[in-house]
Amino acid sequence: MSEPAGTRILLVDDEAALREALADYLVRQGFAVMQAGNAIEARALLGQGSFDLVLLDIMMPGEDGLSLCRHMAETRALPVIFITARGEATDRIVGLEIGGDDYVVKPFDPRELVARIRSVLRRSVRQPVEVAEAQVYQFEGWTLDPLKRRLTDREGAVVAISSAEFRLLMAFLDHPRQVLDRDRLLDMVQGREAHLFDRAVDNQISRLRRKIEADSRNPQLIQTVWGGGYMLAAEVRKTLGPA
Repeated sequence: MSEPAGTRILLVDDEAALREALADYLVRQGFAVMQAGNAIEARALLGQGSFDLVLLDIMMPGEDGLSLCRHMAETRALPVIFITARGEATDRIVGLEIGGDDYVVKPFDPRELVARIRSVLRRSVRQPVEVAEAQVYQFEGWTLDPLKRRLTDREGAVVAISSAEFRLLMAFLDHPRQVLDRDRLLDMVQGREAHLFDRAVDNQISRLRRKIEADSRNPQLIQTVWGGGYMLAAEVRKTLGPA
């Protein structure tokens, strides 16, 4: 199976032997791979170019992978798969809560990792549309441009959202005033195995509320429907984006 031309992966792991062997394997699978041995190198590469996905180790000297993922979630909508020896459920939950898209425990079969990469990319890829027909979503003074993955407030200021937050918001915008239960949201946002960590949905919704609600402790846009799930209580308009 060939990859879309130019599919770029940033691989961040302090174990040089594992990192280089995995990078070689991914290149043979058709990916373009850049390597970083720590968070400082990763931040530099992120500042120099764009990537489609990050493979991120958690346990690294200096800044760890959780901190780096938190930084990326606050600054860009970029899918993240954790690759780590820490396999406890609590670690997985934390990783998903702060913006990770999947979690692979070392040692792993590289074929499984490639399958997970492709799955995450399928969920994250932008749908090809003609520029003239590109739509933006408008709701309660907010505007979301799905092609650019850019969320702006009523003053035009850009608010950074993570890849998972973007997909969560898209789910609500495509189903306004409809109750979406956790299972359905998990399928839309996290994909397979996420049902093991259903608390991640509640935490991601809390994160999203802090960004779009006037008072996140008294949410008016994303409302909790007791016993049912969550609902976007807002009118959503789709308009043509700039040509």
